[in-house]
Amino acid sequence: MVVTLTLFCIWFPNPLQAQTPSDALMMPSKNICVLFAYDMGSFDRYWEGGYLRSNETIATVDRNTVLPMAAIGILDDLNFYIGLPFISTDSSEPNGGKFTGARGFQDIGFALKYRAVQKTLGNGELSVLTTAGFSTPLTNYLSDYKPYSIGSGAPEFSLRAISQYQLSNGWFVRGSLAHLWRGYTEAERDYYYNNGSYYTAWMDVPNAWTYEGIVGKWFFDYSFKLEFNYTGLDSTSGDDIRAYNAAQPTNKVKFDRIGLSAQYYFKSLKGLGVVAYHNRIIDGRNMPKLSNTGFGITYQFNPFKKPIEVTDDVQ
Repeated sequence: MVVTLTLFCIWFPNPLQAQTPSDALMMPSKNICVLFAYDMGSFDRYWEGGYLRSNETIATVDRNTVLPMAAIGILDDLNFYIGLPFISTDSSEPNGGKFTGARGFQDIGFALKYRAVQKTLGNGELSVLTTAGFSTPLTNYLSDYKPYSIGSGAPEFSLRAISQYQLSNGWFVRGSLAHLWRGYTEAERDYYYNNGSYYTAWMDVPNAWTYEGIVGKWFFDYSFKLEFNYTGLDSTSGDDIRAYNAAQPTNKVKFDRIGLSAQYYFKSLKGLGVVAYHNRIIDGRNMPKLSNTGFGITYQFNPFKKPIEVTDDVQ
């Protein structure tokens, strides 16, 4: 099964998604799932406050992400997640921007997901879950280098509530709501403006609410899953990008994103699966108008399962 942490950065929400700490699927006890995914995203316009702007200085910005991840089934109702994305950013040629991009490991993320309720209700099954997550920068990357920075550069703690109702025919609906608490990031300057002058290198990254709604269906005896999803994020504070200035970690970010994802589990190759998806940000504030596409390979196994001994009967 696919696992992925829903980690958000100030300019780029992490685009990778499939079975995540925000869904209603659980890894069985003592099972481990590993994921290797690749994501390609780009934009040539961004919202400066609420104004959608193009900027030939940055032209088209590309963002590529490689994500190795793992999920561990501690108990049937308790899962642990860990992931560490490697991200590279740059402007496309031949009309590339005037600045160089950035690359490196971003934030290492951890999460625990607990299933509190799983019960039959009418012609379906109701599940209620909660997830606690934490991420922190693994490397000393430059967070105040928008739009090329690979992350917000701040620690983040999140709490998420999830509810799903799935019918016996495979259709399901799911919703989730989370609050993200963020810390401070250190910039390579000792002054910045955030609705006032600040003579310090430390920038306060705004907290945020994020919410998600999904409609999906399982096909082919639960080997193929198709989902249409909506994701929103709204910062609780922050400033707007000033005219013709670069974005910075203190900005108030808001976006609405829609996407389509598909997963397939091979019955002939036990434990192996693939995932593909496409997402588009359709509205935002202090955000790029980003589109991204990704692919992933997953493998689930039980390292504690004893092999079956085969003996020959002597007649």
